[in-house]
Amino acid sequence: MTGSLKRGLLVGLKTTWTLGKIIFPITLIVTLLQHSPILQWLIDWLAPAMGLIGLSGDAAIPLVLGNFLNLYAGIGAILTLDLTVKEVFILAVMLSFSHNMLIESSVAAKVGVKLWIIVSVRLGLAVVSAFFIHLFWNGGSEIAKYGFIPQKEVEAIGWLAILLDGVEKASIGIVQLAIIVIPLMVGIQILKDLQWLSVFSKWMSPLTKVLGMKENTSTTLAAGLLFGLAYGAGVMIQAAKDDHVEKKDLTLAFIFLVACHAVVEDTLIFVPLGIPILPLLLIRLFTAIALTMLVAFVWNRLGDAKRKETSYGN
Repeated sequence: MTGSLKRGLLVGLKTTWTLGKIIFPITLIVTLLQHSPILQWLIDWLAPAMGLIGLSGDAAIPLVLGNFLNLYAGIGAILTLDLTVKEVFILAVMLSFSHNMLIESSVAAKVGVKLWIIVSVRLGLAVVSAFFIHLFWNGGSEIAKYGFIPQKEVEAIGWLAILLDGVEKASIGIVQLAIIVIPLMVGIQILKDLQWLSVFSKWMSPLTKVLGMKENTSTTLAAGLLFGLAYGAGVMIQAAKDDHVEKKDLTLAFIFLVACHAVVEDTLIFVPLGIPILPLLLIRLFTAIALTMLVAFVWNRLGDAKRKETSYGN
C-alpha cells in the first residue's frame, strides 16, 4: 500500500506540474485580456451574427466570456441580461459544448489529440445545435427568471492590481488542480495495483465497443465523463500511457468527451438559469454517442477501403 501511495503521489505531482504549465499562463493572459479592448472588440464583431442562431446581440457577451474563460463566467454574464427562455437554453447548449476553449483544447493536445479536431468539433456542435434549436423550437418566448444573481467581483483598477488579480486566479487554478488530480492519481494507482481497474474496464467494454473503441480506453473515457477535460486530463494522460491506448481510440474518446464531459457538474451548473436541465443532458449525451459512432464508422470504412487498395495493388 505504501508503494502505491508513493507512486500515485509522484505521478500526481508530475501531472500537476505538466498541466500547470498550461493552465497558469493561459489563465493569466485571459485575465489581462478581460481588461483590454480585445474581448469587447470580439463581442462587437460577433453581435450581428447572433440573429442567425436565434440570439440577440447581447448574447455574444456570455459566449465570448464562456469560451475564453469558463462556464461560470458565461453563466454569470447570462444572469445580467434580459433574455428569453429560448435564448438562455440555446446559450446553455452552446456553452455546454464549447467553453474554456483555450485551456481544455490545450490539455487535449497535451494528451495527443490534434488541436484542430477538438476546436472544430466543439465550435461546430455549438453552432449547429443552436441553429436547429432556433429552427425547430417555437416556444420559450417568455423572459427567463433566474434562480439567483451572483455577487459581482470587485473590479481591479490599475495594471499592477490587474496583474496581481491574474496571478491570483492562475495560482488558485493550480491549487484546485492539485487538490483534484493528486488524490485521483493516488486512488487510480491503488486500484491499478489491486487489479480493480481491469474489472472496471470489462464493465465499460460494452459502451466503448458501441462507440468503436477498444476496452482499454475505458479509464480515459470515465475520467473525462466524471471530472471534465481539464481536471480529468491527469488521469487521461496517465491512462492513455499505461493502457497503451491507440491514437484512433484516443481521438474517438475525445470526440465523445468534447460533446459530453464533466457530465454531472457541467449540467447541474445551469440550474440557476431556470431552464430544464434534463433536455440539456440528453442533447449532450445523444450528440456525443451519435457523433462518435459516425466518426468511428467512417474511419473504419476508410481503413477497410485503404486495406483493399493495398491488397489489390499487391
